[in-house]
Amino acid sequence: MTAPEPVFPDGVLAPFAPLSPAMTWNGLVFTSGQIPRGTEGEILGETVTEQTHGVLERLRLVLEAAGTDLKHVIRTTVYLTSIDDFADMNAAYKEVFGDHAPTRTSVEVSALAFPEYLVEIDAIAVTPSD
Repeated sequence: MTAPEPVFPDGVLAPFAPLSPAMTWNGLVFTSGQIPRGTEGEILGETVTEQTHGVLERLRLVLEAAGTDLKHVIRTTVYLTSIDDFADMNAAYKEVFGDHAPTRTSVEVSALAFPEYLVEIDAIAVTPSD
């Protein structure tokens, strides 16, 4: 059994908390919650649609750094600060994932790390076999 390995991708601002953007272990990739924060620390959009696209782009970068991609995601958890944003988040999520439909749980939370954040998404993926 291999030891878990942290993943710190280029092009993604380093976390402000003591965590790794992702950990790999035995062909699995576990990501931390990805937030709508750009490489300069800016908020990626004002609407949940814009922020969902930004979060999924960050997720894509983290997964690629771990040797996988969005097509190999098997599970996500979506955290929304308002369940009223579910339909808009879901539409943006569908645009990015297309016909690939990982298992998913979506929950409303009272707050995220910053009040401007409307959505956060974490994932579990597999690494493609050669």
